[in-house]
Amino acid sequence: MANGTLSSGGWIPHLWTGMSIGVCYFKAISAATFPRLDVEWNINPHIQAFLMWFFGLLAVITIYREIHKHGDKRPIYISITGFVVMVCTLYTYYDVLILHLGYFLLLIGSFANQKATYEKLHQQVQLQSEELANWNKTLETRVEEQVAELERVGQLKNFLPPEVADLIVKQNDRSVLESHRSHIAALCCDLRGFTTFSEHAEPEEVMDILKSYHYHLGNLVREHGGTILHRAGDGLMVIFNDPLPCDEPVRRASELAFSAHAALRQPLNKWAQYGHHLGLGVGISSGYATLGIVGDDRQSDYTAIGNVINLTSRLCEKAQDGQTLISKKAYLDISGSVIGEEIPGLQLKGIIRAQVVYNITPKATQKDTTTA
Repeated sequence: MANGTLSSGGWIPHLWTGMSIGVCYFKAISAATFPRLDVEWNINPHIQAFLMWFFGLLAVITIYREIHKHGDKRPIYISITGFVVMVCTLYTYYDVLILHLGYFLLLIGSFANQKATYEKLHQQVQLQSEELANWNKTLETRVEEQVAELERVGQLKNFLPPEVADLIVKQNDRSVLESHRSHIAALCCDLRGFTTFSEHAEPEEVMDILKSYHYHLGNLVREHGGTILHRAGDGLMVIFNDPLPCDEPVRRASELAFSAHAALRQPLNKWAQYGHHLGLGVGISSGYATLGIVGDDRQSDYTAIGNVINLTSRLCEKAQDGQTLISKKAYLDISGSVIGEEIPGLQLKGIIRAQVVYNITPKATQKDTTTA
C-alpha cells in the first residue's frame, strides 16, 4: 500500500505536467534537434495547444483523485488555478511570463500534492508504530499477568487442594478461603496394617507404597469431583460439596469408596506377595462443617472443622480391610442404591453416644454373588 501511495501521489502528476511543458516547447526542441536528424516536421499550433491542455488536465485530475488519500485540498486549488491560467493564456492574451506562471502553479500543486501524500504516509507509519508498540505493551502485560497467575496457582497449590487453588484463580475471589459453614460429605481412608509394616519395612519400600497408594486415590478423587482436604501418611481426608458444589455428595463419596477398594485390590495383592499384608478401610459421614484457611502468611491449610470430620475419622479407624463404614444419617441418603449391613451400638473413640453405622457395598456385588 505504501508503494502504491507513493507512486500515484508522487511522480504521475509531475509526469503529466512535464509532458505538457514538453509539448509547449516542442517547436524549440524540434528546431534544435530535427535539422540534425534531417527531419522536417512542425506540429500544428491547435494540436499543440490541445495536447498542452490535455496533459495539464490529466495532472489536475490525478491530483484531484489523490485528495482522499491525504485530505489536503490546497494542492488541487493551486493546480486548477495554474491550469486555468495556462489555458486562458493560450486563447486570450498570450504572454510567455503568464504561461510560465500557469505552469509554475501547476508544478507547485503537484509538489504540494506529493508533500501532503508523504506527510500522510508518515502519519500512517507513526500510527502503525504506536499501534505496534501498544500491542507489544498489551502482549507484555498479558504475559506478565499469565506468569503471575501461574505463580499464584503454584503458590496456592503448595498448601491448598488443587481444586480450591484453581477456583480462587479463575474467579479471582479469595472469599472461598474465608471461614464459612457448609453441608458436606466427608470420606476418610487409610491402610490397615500400615503402622506395623512401616516399623519393619525399609524406608524406600514405605515410600514406594505410599506413592502408589496416593497416586491411585488421587486420580479417583478427581474423577468423582472430591477435594482432598489433607494427607497424613497413609491417611486421606476427602470432602464433597465444598469448595466446589456438587449434587448428591454422599453418593459421590460412596462411589469413590467402592472405586478405591476395586482399584487397590491388585496393588494390595501384589504387596502381599512381598510379605506386606495391607488393607483399605473407609469411613463416610455427612453434615455441616466450618471450612476455611487456618495458618499464617507463610504456611496455611484449607481445613474443615466439625463433628462430621471427627465422626468420619473415627469410622475410618473402626473399618476393617475392605469395609466402608457410613454414618446412619449419610446412609439414609443413599440407602436405595447400596447394600447396607447395620452395625448397631458401635462405640467410637471421642464420641460419647454409641453410633448406629452401616457397612455398605455396591448393589452390583449382591448380583454378582447371586449369579455365582
